Amino acid sequence: MKRTNYKSGIPVSPLLEFPPFQEQDKKQNFSEKKRLIQISVFSIFVAILISIIAKLLIYLINLVTNLAFYGSVDIGFHSPAANHLGIWVILIPVIGGLLVGIMALYGSKAIRGHGIPEAMEQILVNDSKIKPIITFLKPISSAIAIGTGGPFGAEGPIIATGGALGSTLGQLFKITSNERKVILAAGATAGMSAIFGTPIAAVFLAIELLLFEFSPKAILPVALACITGAAGHHFLFESGPVFPMPHLSIPGNIALGMYSCIGIVTGFLSLGLTKAVYAIEDLFEKLPIHWIWWPAIGGLAVGLIGFYEPNTLGVGYDNIINVLSGNVTFALLLSLSFFKFLSWAIALGSGTSGGTLAPLLTIGGACGAIIGSILMLFFPSAGLSLPMAALVGMSAMFAGASRAYLTSIAFALEATMEPAALLPLLGACTASYLVSFFFMENTIMTEKIARRGIYTPDSYAPDVLRKLSVAQVISNESVVLSPLTLVKEIKALLNNNLLTDNHFIVVDDRGDFLGTVAITDLYNDRIDENTIVSEVLKQSFHVVKSNDSLSKAVELMSEQEEELIPVIDHAHKIIGVLTYRDILKAYKTQVRESNEAGVNLSLKRQRMKMLIKGRKFYKLSKLN
Repeated sequence: MKRTNYKSGIPVSPLLEFPPFQEQDKKQNFSEKKRLIQISVFSIFVAILISIIAKLLIYLINLVTNLAFYGSVDIGFHSPAANHLGIWVILIPVIGGLLVGIMALYGSKAIRGHGIPEAMEQILVNDSKIKPIITFLKPISSAIAIGTGGPFGAEGPIIATGGALGSTLGQLFKITSNERKVILAAGATAGMSAIFGTPIAAVFLAIELLLFEFSPKAILPVALACITGAAGHHFLFESGPVFPMPHLSIPGNIALGMYSCIGIVTGFLSLGLTKAVYAIEDLFEKLPIHWIWWPAIGGLAVGLIGFYEPNTLGVGYDNIINVLSGNVTFALLLSLSFFKFLSWAIALGSGTSGGTLAPLLTIGGACGAIIGSILMLFFPSAGLSLPMAALVGMSAMFAGASRAYLTSIAFALEATMEPAALLPLLGACTASYLVSFFFMENTIMTEKIARRGIYTPDSYAPDVLRKLSVAQVISNESVVLSPLTLVKEIKALLNNNLLTDNHFIVVDDRGDFLGTVAITDLYNDRIDENTIVSEVLKQSFHVVKSNDSLSKAVELMSEQEEELIPVIDHAHKIIGVLTYRDILKAYKTQVRESNEAGVNLSLKRQRMKMLIKGRKFYKLSKLN
């Protein structure tokens, strides 16, 4: 079969009207980098604001604490545990809970809870949009709840506030939902970095609990925000470790094994702790009264427990420092771990406004110190250290309850500045994480939103559409037509061959792409069978290169609402066509392979490339 020469009257190749691909790529890369700079500037701006808000929040918590427990107007820190109110102390958390309930009813119900699950929910189902009013209500409600004795830390509220601030800024400007997610995560983690001065842990927190991806366009703005938050911490708070502790020496192998055992036990404790929190929340749901009263009921429990054990009241950062010192008595460790847990679980289950990190650290540190004391009693020559046991228990509790594995390790290292704890933390957190992974379906961060039917991603694999190139998945068989082919010849081809394509591509004698022909158009009653293809073809100004990613092809196809797109090589010659069936097939194959143990994806790619090399074309040409 021999092609005729290209005749006049046929449309010129649209490829000739395209700007060079190199120029397009340069413009696209420049646009993406410019966008990244813009999002980074927004993130830094949010981080500066949230650092100031973090300091104001601490002042506000101190002010409420001093007013509620000491009757003085003072923004300096005074622990509520040293109050002299006697039995009247029981009423203080009740009043605080009632105020929070009123604010939630007439302000926003979103202020209830500990912040991170709520931020995760907005990211996953609401395009990272948080009501701007949360920026004001969350810190105020949290300051009231904590200042009146609530057993929470300031980090949860400031994370929620930072997320709301970032989301609000993202809603003011014309940006995508993914970019808004990045700014939200930047604001949230910058708040954590501002409170604790732990930028690396804050970046890991964003990756593990908020971003659900690992890419430069997401990590860089968040990292810059966390660095800015850490600078705000050093400027507004202090420059030393937030949890100073005695110098730790590098442990031996036996001690490392013991610390890993502490991680295992703590992991099981974190399971019970998580289940208890949500069991208490379920009990509150069954109460025959309006939820506005629940925080007050939780406050009553906080007050009763605080009357018996005053150390459970308030933020409790001083409790963490005392536990890490190794100088706390065994009886106080038992009392602190149990009653702090009880007070916190009831208060959080009641739906008041507070955080989870500080209580988990306090409970985990006390449990680690208790387990370490017992091990030291039976194995005095193992080389265990009580402060180290408390530190690994503290970190392992957070790792097990939240499954924020890297965050837990990095936070303990940064907050204490004790590099010798790296290996014990690695062993203990790994052990706790494994226990949590195998024995608990959801975490303390995801259980609430999972009950609402929201799936939380638990892996950070690269996007399938970004991993594969167009050349790896284009159709093995394609029909390429000459512009002078008759309609009746195409129909004959369809009658004699089993073809699945809905469209054919048309090229000239030089191989330049001209357009596509839909099968439905060929069977139009108004089309004569002796009509040539050039008269019914649909011109297209969109093609993809063989080395482009599937993601780029899908984006182009969706924009133009096309079922297929032609593929060209580096010389701008047509080599095939990419259809939506090819994309779905490749996606299905990759998903199946990722679920199969021991699969080697690179081998599969090689096999796909070999198939492409064997690609077959049906060519129809007009005879001389």
